[in-house]
Amino acid sequence: MKELELKYGCNPNQKPSRICMEGDRELPIQVLCGKPGYINFLDAFNGWQLVKELKEATGLPAAASFKHVSPAGAAVGLPLDDTLRKIYWVDDMGELSPLACAYARARGADRMSSFGDFIALSDVCDEDTAKIIKREVSDGVIAPGYEPEALEILKSKKNGNYNVIQIDPEYVPDPVERKQVFGITFEQGRNDLKIDRELLSNVVTENKEIPDSAKVDLMISLITLKYTQSNSVCYVKGGQAIGIGAGQQSRVHCTRLAGQKADNWFLRQAPQVLNLQFVDGIKRADRDNAIDVYIGEDYMDVLADGRWESVFKVKPPVFTKEEKRAWLDQMQDVALGSDAFFPFGDNIDRAYKSGVKYVAEPGGSVRDDNVIATCNQYGMAMAFTGIRLFHH
Repeated sequence: MKELELKYGCNPNQKPSRICMEGDRELPIQVLCGKPGYINFLDAFNGWQLVKELKEATGLPAAASFKHVSPAGAAVGLPLDDTLRKIYWVDDMGELSPLACAYARARGADRMSSFGDFIALSDVCDEDTAKIIKREVSDGVIAPGYEPEALEILKSKKNGNYNVIQIDPEYVPDPVERKQVFGITFEQGRNDLKIDRELLSNVVTENKEIPDSAKVDLMISLITLKYTQSNSVCYVKGGQAIGIGAGQQSRVHCTRLAGQKADNWFLRQAPQVLNLQFVDGIKRADRDNAIDVYIGEDYMDVLADGRWESVFKVKPPVFTKEEKRAWLDQMQDVALGSDAFFPFGDNIDRAYKSGVKYVAEPGGSVRDDNVIATCNQYGMAMAFTGIRLFHH
């Protein structure tokens, strides 16, 4: 199959639409279920590249949760502790495979953004992973293969219309990529930069200590950024992205956005949130929305009389600003990557509030000295990679 006709492009009025291969090559995918659309395929192909590179860099199964051509979450398959199992809503599923743990992490880090995601898996989708996907609101999945039991579970989703794509793991794209904008063809060499530990060898701060676990987190951050719409920064802890800021014109706004997501990830682990008592039968999305509001500044939107009764069995106390700050002060050893240099130390000031200790960025700003000095003030270790990772 050299081409696949699609219903429409980014919007229903954009017709005709298709994906196709040039020359004699065939498409490296099979659609096993559903009818993926234009944006589905953009998410699928970007997500596949991300998880494939995460697997190559770490040796661990990887998963990504994509929305609108940027990852909402990305992670490798490390085991889940009891707290993570609870905040990712998989504590009722027993022991999970490494791939299922990877997707639980990728989906769970920012559940608000992951709602209606397109999933990418580095390995053959197993039954555990399919069971997690089955219970979530999602548009589709791409993987190098599917176990028979997993495929049957996925085919039953959305009344048989769930998008399931199988990609040839041996497919290698041409070294030059092209796209058109306004009828004009853009051409560039593919960004085939390999991200590994060697890229983190130029540590420019007084603190030179970056343990291997932090190097893994920094690699996850940089690989995630490679497929995130720029400007972008990514906070990572324990093998998973916990805050991704994408597509912001100002880098400090990006750092704040991603930092707030990282804070929310950690706040969801606080006793005040873990002990919330939801009404029976509440939908997963409604529960996630309620938690997001409860830990935010507009908490009265869910705690007001006449409102809380539809969400909680017992009205919870206000999670005060002081209590939240005290809890967040316990978050430590977070890694932060940036797809281009930090132009000011204010990015580091904001990162510190979210527990960042390790930083990777290209360097090259006229204010590098200020950024390094700010890292030194907080005892952070920062590596200059010398490589920009813009993605558009």
